[in-house]
Amino acid sequence: MRNITFALLFSITLMGCTWVKLTPAGEKVRVLSPTEVHSCRMLGKTTVSVKAAVAGIPRDEKKVQKELEALARNSAIDLKGDTVVPLSAADKGQQSFSVYRCVDP
Repeated sequence: MRNITFALLFSITLMGCTWVKLTPAGEKVRVLSPTEVHSCRMLGKTTVSVKAAVAGIPRDEKKVQKELEALARNSAIDLKGDTVVPLSAADKGQQSFSVYRCVDP
């Protein structure tokens, strides 16, 4: 019984963790809607993914979404982008984003 309780508490603790951190460069990348990037130059796309469940237990959707956006913002830097726009809703811990350059396009 003690092992089951420990495993349950450990799983609940992990579900609340955020493992993805924004890089200093990623902190400068914005997340906008498609209507806000009409004067920007599209540079490409990125698809990011994180674990949506730990030990078969679904993670908090807001935390998963926050991590997906952080990964997209971090990866936008590789394309020299300063803005990302979600192309789809998050699905099973995966999401696609367009990468734009809005400052000095």
